[in-house]
Amino acid sequence: MTVRYASAGDIDGIMKLLYQVAEVHHRGRPDLFKGGCTKYGPEELKKIIEDKNTPVFVAADGDGNILGHAFCVLKRTAETHVLEDRLTMYIDDICVDENHRGKHIGTSLCRKALEAAKEAGCYNVTLNVWSLNAPAMEFYKAVGFAEQKITMEKIL
Repeated sequence: MTVRYASAGDIDGIMKLLYQVAEVHHRGRPDLFKGGCTKYGPEELKKIIEDKNTPVFVAADGDGNILGHAFCVLKRTAETHVLEDRLTMYIDDICVDENHRGKHIGTSLCRKALEAAKEAGCYNVTLNVWSLNAPAMEFYKAVGFAEQKITMEKIL
């Protein structure tokens, strides 16, 4: 398995994973997430892959099959009277194919994102995880992430 920057040739494999991500969210919160769809379409995905500020990493097997992905975004917080000027890498999405979990693919993707963040001069790496996804929360803690803030809701 290799972990590398995604290319346009990876779009079909990434799309399959995006369906898996969407279904986890739909099953957990059908009041918010539609089923049978993806966050991005192929054309949007092509633009994201081409943008240096939105690095996408893939884990691929020896045959080129995409086993996992990590979508990242470089964000700068401008200095204000209360905030420091900081460059952050935000991990927008990580998915490991449901048939390949437990093989440290997610850990390898996180490691690649952290390396890229250091190379870019980032202060930190952040991400959001839905509380409905307990396995993901445990995974992120296991690879060294800690809670920064919590979003709460009250459904009316």
